[in-house]
Amino acid sequence: MEDRAVNRKRMVASVVAKAKKYRKLTRMIDDPETAQRIAELKERALTLAKPDQDHIRTRAREICRPSGRDQEFWFQAEREFREAEELAIHADEDS
Repeated sequence: MEDRAVNRKRMVASVVAKAKKYRKLTRMIDDPETAQRIAELKERALTLAKPDQDHIRTRAREICRPSGRDQEFWFQAEREFREAEELAIHADEDS
């Protein structure tokens, strides 16, 4: 069950890594359109990571086991999205 959350984090981490890698290349590119697309990678990571009620609800159902612990699973799903979002938000800090 946790694979989906890990996959979302991996997706965000992958997009963030690409953004960092290609951001360095934008200095050498004379094509403004390509440079703009590279700059948009961080926004794509934020979009993937952004928690909303539907995504959190879906994730909570994925990890939910019939045990009356709905609130616990909701918080877990919410935390997973926030962690992915933090990763995307702070992507520029390591470069």
